[in-house]
Amino acid sequence: MPTPELRRRVFLNLFAALVVAALLFILPLLEELLKGYLATEAGLIIAPDGSLSRSDGMTPQMLTLTVVTLSVTIMHLLKILLGMALVVIIIRLLVMLLFQTVLRRSSQSEIASLLKTIISTIIYIVAFFVIFQSEFPNINLGALFTGSTILGIVVGLALQDTLGNLFAGIAIQADQPFQVGDVVTISNRGSGVVESVSWRGVKIRTFQNKLIIMSNAVMSKETIEVAPKNNLNARIVHFNTVYSASPSRTALLVRDAIRNIDNVSQKMRPVVRIRDLGDNGIDWEIKYWCENYVRYNDTDAQIRQRIWYVFNREKIEFAFPTRTVYMEQSAVEPEVEEIRNTRLDQLSAVSVFAPLSDEELMRLAVACIPRVFAPGEAIVRKGQEGNTMFVIVRGSVRVQIPDGSVQRTINNLKAGDFFGEMSLLTGQPRTATVIADDETEVLRIDHSAIKPIFENNPELVVRIGEIVEDRRERLKTPSEKTVEDEASPDKSVIKSLKKFFGID
Repeated sequence: MPTPELRRRVFLNLFAALVVAALLFILPLLEELLKGYLATEAGLIIAPDGSLSRSDGMTPQMLTLTVVTLSVTIMHLLKILLGMALVVIIIRLLVMLLFQTVLRRSSQSEIASLLKTIISTIIYIVAFFVIFQSEFPNINLGALFTGSTILGIVVGLALQDTLGNLFAGIAIQADQPFQVGDVVTISNRGSGVVESVSWRGVKIRTFQNKLIIMSNAVMSKETIEVAPKNNLNARIVHFNTVYSASPSRTALLVRDAIRNIDNVSQKMRPVVRIRDLGDNGIDWEIKYWCENYVRYNDTDAQIRQRIWYVFNREKIEFAFPTRTVYMEQSAVEPEVEEIRNTRLDQLSAVSVFAPLSDEELMRLAVACIPRVFAPGEAIVRKGQEGNTMFVIVRGSVRVQIPDGSVQRTINNLKAGDFFGEMSLLTGQPRTATVIADDETEVLRIDHSAIKPIFENNPELVVRIGEIVEDRRERLKTPSEKTVEDEASPDKSVIKSLKKFFGID
């Protein structure tokens, strides 16, 4: 919908065009009246080529010739001026209608304005030569073109840098690699916000409120990194922690701490991940997306501040260069009380080890090996050879078996549960894959830890075998129970256990 200002400007241009057209229509009439008056009153005849003669064949007087020639020349010049005025008005009207309506919403406003100026100038020059030649056909313009060519060469050499900026500006604005308001980073020159783009150069306002003005010729040769103003641009912030800090817990705390910071986009979830395992600690990086990239320095600083407060509350230490001197001492026996309060209690809750005495449980607890697994990490895999079992101390796991092309979860275990006892006692391959759901700590019990206990007390083999076999029967589905042979000696857990441990 045209604006009132546009309608007013269109009306004024149309009125001016009508006035100039009327004058162009009147001028030939006045010229004909002048010719008729001169022919009637003074006997002077003006030829089409502008030459003057008398009707009686005599030579006109010099003063009369000068006055009449000047009057005719003025008429021709007025026609040229009015013709050019009409061309200018029409071109301006067309450009106004085109650029104020069709191209008003175009994102390439700079190139549109530049092309408008260049095309209008070319049309004006061509129109001038056409109108001039129509009014003065006897004037040879060839010499003028020749002189213009020489002059153009001289001017082109003198304005080589200026013309280079002009054509580089046309190329930049045609390609539109950046727009006003975008954040650009130029190699070895800094970064800032684009303030203006013209035919001569680009103005960039740095984050120190300084102004960088670069010519288009130089700009077209630089490597430019652009962060568009209407785009979610990502940023990377680094930090580090000591190796004793839990990676899973650290990532969760940092992600929750920064997701509600101002200028951190809620459309994209921040990514907190380990970048490297450094010499002094774990190197981390945070990838987040800015709503307004111009403010990224303040947002980076606020993220670092938020991390410091979170670490201070949660007793997580930053890593820094340190040197640790270790002094070798004689081996210290583990405290019996500590083992009794932790591993002993954990193992005594496992039904498989119920027949063991306190002394045998103590020996097994000392031989246990603690292990920590990351979220999503496989503790054991189906079909894998093994002779160990695991007791879950902290965390949770899921038990999976293949179901076609996917893995189906058949059980979920938590702290206090155990798995892998068949591989420990009979050496059978793993029948399922066990995956840690979150950071999980387990006690690993090896074949070498339980074998001396069985050798010293062979009766335990039968009792533990009965417990394992009873556990297997309770875990079977009704269909599995009907398929398997009943009480087959070849498939007895006790026989497999004795054979595996070499006990008669």
